[in-house]
Amino acid sequence: MSKEGSLEAPTRHPIPWTDPGFLDTGKIDAEMRRVFDICHGCRRCFNLCDSFPRLFDLIDDSPSGELDTVPSSEFSTVVDACTFCDMCFMTKCPYVPPHEFDLDFPHLMLRYRAAEHAEGKVGFRQKQLAKTDRNGKLAGKMAGLANWATAETNSGTRNMLGYLAGIHPQAALPKYHGKTLLDRSAAAPALNAEAPAYGRKAVIYATCFANYNEPAMGEAARAVLAHNGVETQVVYPSCCGMPMWEQGDLAQVAENARKVAGEMAAWIDQGQAIIALVPSCALMLKFEWPLLLPDDENVRRLSENTYDITEYIVALAREQGLAPGLAPLAGGVTLHLACHARAQNMGAKGAEMLRLIPDTDVAVVERCSGHGGAWGIMAENFEVALKVGKPAARQALKADNAWVVSECPLAATHLRQGMERLGSEMPRTVAHPIMLLARAYGVAQETSEPS
Repeated sequence: MSKEGSLEAPTRHPIPWTDPGFLDTGKIDAEMRRVFDICHGCRRCFNLCDSFPRLFDLIDDSPSGELDTVPSSEFSTVVDACTFCDMCFMTKCPYVPPHEFDLDFPHLMLRYRAAEHAEGKVGFRQKQLAKTDRNGKLAGKMAGLANWATAETNSGTRNMLGYLAGIHPQAALPKYHGKTLLDRSAAAPALNAEAPAYGRKAVIYATCFANYNEPAMGEAARAVLAHNGVETQVVYPSCCGMPMWEQGDLAQVAENARKVAGEMAAWIDQGQAIIALVPSCALMLKFEWPLLLPDDENVRRLSENTYDITEYIVALAREQGLAPGLAPLAGGVTLHLACHARAQNMGAKGAEMLRLIPDTDVAVVERCSGHGGAWGIMAENFEVALKVGKPAARQALKADNAWVVSECPLAATHLRQGMERLGSEMPRTVAHPIMLLARAYGVAQETSEPS
């Protein structure tokens, strides 16, 4: 007997990326038409991202008003707008597995992009932007010059960057640091021997963003955990592969997964948790890697022992209690729930963590920021990204709190740009809520200026 969807928890199938049929363009087109026809008849996802309005416009403007008169060559515009936020799969679609329609829109977009990648259709500029480790190492060697050249106020170099890399001249770009989080981790913060959790140990997976672009996130996490008696060390074998995932380069993602999971195995053997600082990276380690490499034991164990930093702090508070010393944050905080934090299916852990701070109002924004990884900075997408994120920016301003923060540091920057277009009185924006918890404990770095 058929059941209406969303009555059971959504499940996902392993990704058969090594099966020759996975990249068969005829089979992909047939599946796209099957799924798009279901989406056309439902339309619950019309307001999630730009993929669905593009799809529905293609159908509505076709000669028959149905999918049968939409040429397959037009499907690429729908695929291009998917940012793999997973919100359609996790929150909206009534036809996800185990429903008999077996609809997984994001992974179908991934399959399409994998076929494009195999056919050499991913552009040179896109491939270079995805090399986060290489870019971070090179830019870090000349951080001052790199940050000057990429500043939105530097119209000359930004216009040149737009020509060379296709990046919108007004899109805010991450800054680089000459001294990475891994470099800074040699000096460990002193442990609080009086904390309830004293004696616990954990490994912090730096992530490329925290390592090269926002090491203050990692320093804040280590400081908060040390204040709570948790000894940490920073490990960074390589990027989680999310930028390559977005381009359909699944072989490279699998290579990164094997490398990271192999190095983390020794720490897991010692009973240590692995803490990821960025929700997109936590999502890859927890959920996407096991679907890509379902038979890899190291990947499976890493998935089972990985925590988002907010998830770990909340668990610490529940299981053993936090060390005293949290002071209120005057003016309150508005938290944007990042899509990739929501997709981890762990609850609103960022909000739960901030509500541990006494006498501090916490408002929550549960709308997409519109950024979508590298998608939102591209010339052809930037204005669309701001449009998608406008409701979230409007809600953040309406909350009228002193601080605005997102669990995703890229979303935080994008929200700031959206708020700047809407209002003149700007709240202070930081890259991640762990930085506010560190501030409430009085252990925060006062600046995250590139160094």
